[in-house]
Amino acid sequence: MKTIIITGTSRGIGTELVKQLAEEGHRVIALSRKANPIFNSFQNVYYHPVDVSDETQLAAFTEAVKNKYQTVDIIIHNAGAIVNKPFAEITADEFAYVYKVNVFSVAALNRFILPLMPNGGHVVTISSMGGIQGSMKFPGLAAYSSSKGAVITLSELLAEEYKEQGVAFNVLALGAVQTEMLSEAFPGYQAPIQPAEMANYIKDFALNGHTYFNGKVLQVSSTTP
Repeated sequence: MKTIIITGTSRGIGTELVKQLAEEGHRVIALSRKANPIFNSFQNVYYHPVDVSDETQLAAFTEAVKNKYQTVDIIIHNAGAIVNKPFAEITADEFAYVYKVNVFSVAALNRFILPLMPNGGHVVTISSMGGIQGSMKFPGLAAYSSSKGAVITLSELLAEEYKEQGVAFNVLALGAVQTEMLSEAFPGYQAPIQPAEMANYIKDFALNGHTYFNGKVLQVSSTTP
């Protein structure tokens, strides 16, 4: 049984990850601003109402983790924020908020939780094909896609820095998945992959991928979008 922190669990891929990992018997610590009723179906799901854009809340959550769980085996950074506007119309506050959720929260949670992670730990960050150099880019997603590129570089650096501790850092750059966020980015588009299908892939990778990969970015995409 692994102890697994997942952010962004109130809907979509995050909710499916909680469900699938809990069904396999793992201890799942679910973070999001809102709970999903499905959490109540599992005795091994522990929900914490946390706004990941608020570092003070992340610090308080970490103290609770220390006291209750002691160690954490896996972190899945799934929380995400998006603004879909022409670059000239994105305000400084909107740009900053996207980075707070997509980049700064990843850095903060890693910094807080890494001292609790044993040798063999795995940190998985969910990025996007929009953050991959040379991939297709779309107008309106300047804040979102650039933030997803930032967490790729962050993970590559942390993989090197924590190599001696035995914690692996990897990134999954997702293509189109039929989520609410996809609908915000591409209204009316129907993706070929459903959240449960992608969650199953992420689940298996989070549990086993550190055996084969460290400091890597895997492109998980059948369409973009």
